[in-house]
Amino acid sequence: MSEVQSLARGLKILNQFIDSDHSLGITELANELHIDKSTVSRLVKTFVNYGYLQPEVGSRRFVPGHRLEEFSWSLQNQTPLRAKAKRYLNWLVEQTDECAHTAVYSQGGTLVIDDVEGKGALRVVGNTGRVIPLHCTAVGKGLIAFGNYPLPTKLNPYTERTITRPHDLKQHLETIRQQGYALDDEEHEPGVRCIAAPVYNYAGIAIATIGISGPTVRITPIRVKAVADLVMRAASGLSQELGFAPGKKRPSDLNGNNHHDEKI
Repeated sequence: MSEVQSLARGLKILNQFIDSDHSLGITELANELHIDKSTVSRLVKTFVNYGYLQPEVGSRRFVPGHRLEEFSWSLQNQTPLRAKAKRYLNWLVEQTDECAHTAVYSQGGTLVIDDVEGKGALRVVGNTGRVIPLHCTAVGKGLIAFGNYPLPTKLNPYTERTITRPHDLKQHLETIRQQGYALDDEEHEPGVRCIAAPVYNYAGIAIATIGISGPTVRITPIRVKAVADLVMRAASGLSQELGFAPGKKRPSDLNGNNHHDEKI
């Protein structure tokens, strides 16, 4: 096998892991890619040695390793999205006193690429650099509701409020689309409520979500809609900075006259 052919096969294997939301085995990879099983085994072993893949605990399957996550984070950290989103995160913190964050789809999950923490003694700690679930976080549900991303196949429960049935998740995503924002109502962490809205690029594609997280004692059910309006304002402003034309989906204007600037 030539070095170029070996590299091409190795990249195909990595692509399978990047596009998958579950662990993969040698036989499965060989069958899907039509590559000899011994070749797949040898290439996977090389990726494990360099940290790009790692064995799944308790099985003979593999999952993405720390180097893939670091590469993804490094790439996102260098894009204009993170820099442009910063002032909207700061604005959300000023308006709500809660932790604000920007997230993108990554490896079948949600990668938090930046956050700004609130100043209160009781506050949610930022998750920058972490990959969190899609199905039970506001930023994750916002991505799969508005973006062209695959639905997760494993809906693991994180709290007693986590949605764990595919049919229920699909119905919930439709509600998210209708209201324009996603809500995590103690579905990922007890005592924490989160709200997120989609960020669109120039082509009208949802490439990220922006949102806030806070204790349920402050983000009460009666306060959710007011906070969601602020989050959608921030997402709209960031979308327009990225070249999104408001006429396509009519996102609200951050500087519009129909919004309130006081803290809520």
